[in-house]
Amino acid sequence: MRVRKNVVLGTVKEYRTKPLAERAMQRLLFRVNDPGYRPGRVATVEEFSERWKGDILARQKPRARQSAESHLRAHIVPFLGKARFDNLGVENQQAFVNHLCAKLSARTTIENILATLSSMLNTAKNWGYICESVAMKRLVLPSRGIRKQARAFTPEQTQDIIQLAAKPYRLMFAIAAYTGIRAGEITGLRGEDVDLKGGVLNIRQSSWQGKLQAPKSLASENSVPIPAPLLEMFKEYGWKSGLLFVSAYGRPFNQQKVARKRLWPLCDALGIPRAGFHAFRHMHAPLLLETGASPKVAQCQLRHADARPTLNVYAHLVEQSHRVQSNGQRKSWPKVGPL
Repeated sequence: MRVRKNVVLGTVKEYRTKPLAERAMQRLLFRVNDPGYRPGRVATVEEFSERWKGDILARQKPRARQSAESHLRAHIVPFLGKARFDNLGVENQQAFVNHLCAKLSARTTIENILATLSSMLNTAKNWGYICESVAMKRLVLPSRGIRKQARAFTPEQTQDIIQLAAKPYRLMFAIAAYTGIRAGEITGLRGEDVDLKGGVLNIRQSSWQGKLQAPKSLASENSVPIPAPLLEMFKEYGWKSGLLFVSAYGRPFNQQKVARKRLWPLCDALGIPRAGFHAFRHMHAPLLLETGASPKVAQCQLRHADARPTLNVYAHLVEQSHRVQSNGQRKSWPKVGPL
């Protein structure tokens, strides 16, 4: 007995008239009748996710891998695990978005989960599976809430933190304040990356949770100048080749633990709201622009692959400039003494 196979083109909502459905059928038949046609593969989300984790996700950076695995474990597989790729069209994608909206309030979190799903579906599509990519423009997402201003230390707060910090954390915080490089790039610095003669730091690697890895992007793998006060602190610090900052276990410092166990107690002692390493970077960006650097120069210094983060800072400064000028305030780089 011959098995009669069929394919669902879509729903009545997607194809409201018979001519629209016939057009969709013709597109499908054109692909099937092509001499080079090969039948597409079908799998469920749960089945493919295991292979995707082993073949693709395992080669990503630890932080990206951890986030994606969390998205799969907590949201994607529980809701979509039994769904077949060929049935995961816009309608079912929207149902997944509605499910996420009922559980999560932050639009950014929902977008990140959809990005993980999209990456997995794109891989499946490239491997010959029948599936439809995540079309963000065709999905209805929750409206954006009021964006919170990123936490940033003031130059005065930075000066107090650096003065109160003990070795080697004092140099860590000074590097963050004077260069604006990321926490993982600081904990990944080696003695050979510090060029005192040329007055530059060469960013060649980073660390996350005590493990070395490549910097965030190609734009991040660059050099930044060392200001004169920081240069003096480097000269007095003294080091050999190898990691500049090493934990008691001989591994790079875990920047989250440094912030929690070393930076936060200093903030508490000084009456400063708690913040992480990025608060130094967020102080550095506006200071560059306020002291006359162009957005392009600031982008190079901060090593943003995309100019938009730098321009967002610039736009915020323009908005605040009248108030600063009317109060007669002008920020300056923190002044620190030797270690």
